[in-house]
Amino acid sequence: MTHLRSLTLNENAQPVCELPVLTGSTGPNVIDVQALYKDTGLFTYDPGFNSTASCRSTITFIDGEKGILLYRGYPIEQLAEQCNFLEVCYLILNGELPDAPQLSSFEHNITMHTMVHDQLTNFFKGFRRDAHPMAIMVGVVGALSAFYHDALDIRSKKDREMCAIRLIAKVPTIVAMCHKYSTGMPFMYPQNKLSYVENFLRMMHATPCDDYTASPVLVRALDRILILHADHEQNASTSTVRLAGSSGANPFACITAGIACLWGAAHGGANEAVLNMLEKIGDVSHIPEYINKAKDKNDPFRLMGFGHRVYKNHDPRAKLMRTTCYEVLDELGLHDNKLFELALELERIALEDDYFIEKKLYPNVDFYSGIVLHALGIPTNMFTAMFAMGRTVGWIAHWDEMIADPEQKIGRPRQLYTGAVQRDVPAGHKKTV
Repeated sequence: MTHLRSLTLNENAQPVCELPVLTGSTGPNVIDVQALYKDTGLFTYDPGFNSTASCRSTITFIDGEKGILLYRGYPIEQLAEQCNFLEVCYLILNGELPDAPQLSSFEHNITMHTMVHDQLTNFFKGFRRDAHPMAIMVGVVGALSAFYHDALDIRSKKDREMCAIRLIAKVPTIVAMCHKYSTGMPFMYPQNKLSYVENFLRMMHATPCDDYTASPVLVRALDRILILHADHEQNASTSTVRLAGSSGANPFACITAGIACLWGAAHGGANEAVLNMLEKIGDVSHIPEYINKAKDKNDPFRLMGFGHRVYKNHDPRAKLMRTTCYEVLDELGLHDNKLFELALELERIALEDDYFIEKKLYPNVDFYSGIVLHALGIPTNMFTAMFAMGRTVGWIAHWDEMIADPEQKIGRPRQLYTGAVQRDVPAGHKKTV
């Protein structure tokens, strides 16, 4: 740790405080402003927290300028090519990749907890059939604490590990139940003989009348989607989980807060918005018109699935997802499907157009994942729920890291107040009865 020698804050150019500069293992240094208000009476002002580090973390690192994404130091490209999702879950939770016995034990624990309490199914009956799956998820995942309250001591590492296992295991079951409920089909229960992704696809697509077995290509495609969405540093939903957890709330409540945040169109709803955009464009012949609309600063239309808030170059996940997209289209013979033809032509034009190249508006992971999920038979309104399924491990890892961090306090952002100054209620004013 080094120190900033002084910070000048008054007209006379006199230093009024010294602020330490903290150095991480990689990435930008940060100025520790914890003592700023006490020493100067000033707060920092940072709408959106774009220049604020809210915590120390060892889980995920992003370099947006270079297009780098690391889970526990491992490049996302290597993990997506060489590992399966549960290996990555173990890594994110424990800090190291598992050996064979560790992975076998972890997979067994997950498999043994995929069932949900039978009474939990009653919660679904309280929702309309046309309710958005994310609305149902918020209610049902939040209710888990009412059924699994035997391990809710957040100061117990053992209890936190059990909650992590339960959430990673049960969220796919709940996601599949959301889909079945909305379609009026009976719930399909998990089978212990199947892998994590095979189980989920079967719960989504099988019926009591007709079983379902996914091809290895499709299983691998969904497995990769989950890996690519497993964590993404201090994004909006992860920060929400940490903020909720800072109050001492139970982990099921905290993950529910993350799910609610993820529901926003600017966050987890992006891949759903991509499919809605493609349906709006409608035909390949209309693409030039919409490309021109996207370039027009006065037109509110935006091409969804292009560019990224953090990545100022290529999204490292997009290249992997693009490869997966083409593998799935080849497997299912969908290259001549109208929607996919439209998506691929839009991709080609955007990658060759000087406007998009200059502004670095490359297709991001949401552009391709939406196409892949659609090809896998996942309804568009389920896309954000799928995102939540992959991100659950990241949320729970950050929650666990925060609880174990002795520096963490209850979150309490400050503000720049611009409202009315103190004033008195007019004399003679009487309350309405």
